[in-house]
Order: sequence, then C-alpha cells, then structure tokens
Amino acid sequence: MAKFLITAGVIILCVGLLMHFAPGLLKWFGHLPGDIRIENDNTRIYIPITSMILISLVLTIIANLWR
Repeated sequence: MAKFLITAGVIILCVGLLMHFAPGLLKWFGHLPGDIRIENDNTRIYIPITSMILISLVLTIIANLWR
C-alpha cells in the first residue's frame, strides 16, 4: 500500500508541475470531441466523457504494465 501511495504522489506531483510550468500542454484535455458542454445564461454543465475514457485507458495500460 505504501508503494502505491508514493507512486500516486509522485505522479500527482509531476502533473502539478507540468500544469504550473507548461499550462499550454494540457489545454486539449477537456475539449475533446465527445465531451459534452452545455452553457445557458446562468447554468454551465460539463460532462467530460471522452476525456475520462482516455484517462481510463491510460491508467489501465499503466496498471497492466506494472503487474
């Protein structure tokens, strides 16, 4: 469990540093075809379906390579 928490922390740290020092690299995330965005006068609804599928695929590949 400790090994997993350390690895997750390092990954979160790396993503945070990437977002801080190079914010333009991840601008595409959340704006993929298939992400649903509904905006009215005083309501915003955002459902990132395609982005979450992409994250799921990447995490599945990483988990399978780790085993």
